[in-house]
Amino acid sequence: MHIGVIGATGTIGSRIVTEALDRGHQVTAFSRDVSVVRDSRENIRWENLDVTDAGGIAAALPGLDVLISGFGAGNAARDPVDAVARAIADPGIYARAATALLTALESHSRVRLIVVGGAASLEVRPGQVFADSDELLDAAIDGFGLPREYAAAMHGHGDALNLFRASNRLWTYLSPAVEIAPGERTGRFRIGGDQPVTDAEGRSRISAEDAAVAVLDEVELPRFVQRRFTIGY
Repeated sequence: MHIGVIGATGTIGSRIVTEALDRGHQVTAFSRDVSVVRDSRENIRWENLDVTDAGGIAAALPGLDVLISGFGAGNAARDPVDAVARAIADPGIYARAATALLTALESHSRVRLIVVGGAASLEVRPGQVFADSDELLDAAIDGFGLPREYAAAMHGHGDALNLFRASNRLWTYLSPAVEIAPGERTGRFRIGGDQPVTDAEGRSRISAEDAAVAVLDEVELPRFVQRRFTIGY
């Protein structure tokens, strides 16, 4: 398959690129500025892309089978402090990106879209979204050592998910585990729907490497078209 990856230099996006190449797919990798990228691997080309520019996205779609967005407000892999600051300053960026992606797909309706979003829109219990509980949200933010203002970015991801849910495009939304960080590629994890998958200790966690595995599994064998899913150990 020919797979496009937005946010290809990020923590999750870069691992999605590697997983796709390792599985023999052709990849077009998109980033804000590819002039700094040095990549000699085969079957990959790099292109600049603004994820809020519907016209630019539409122009990049011909020839793609699947477009994956691992977009973040900043590049947490390179500068996590800056990424957090950008997300706090502009939490609406996620909804604008969703709007641009969906608009671009109007003229390329056969291209599938897989979005790696946030975990705060998962349900603590049926009907109650994690982000709707200030107590739970504040505890999670404090646990990650983030400013309380980061709650706005978490709500921003939820706003984007709602836009996808109102669309008839071929979208899939991955809410990764609450705890996600670089780690080991095991290929062993559990899959859930709207509630987080937790381990025996009650933790919702996944490595960025295994998140990439889950995304490519969905590329190759679609199970969640027009649906959200989650993963965890």
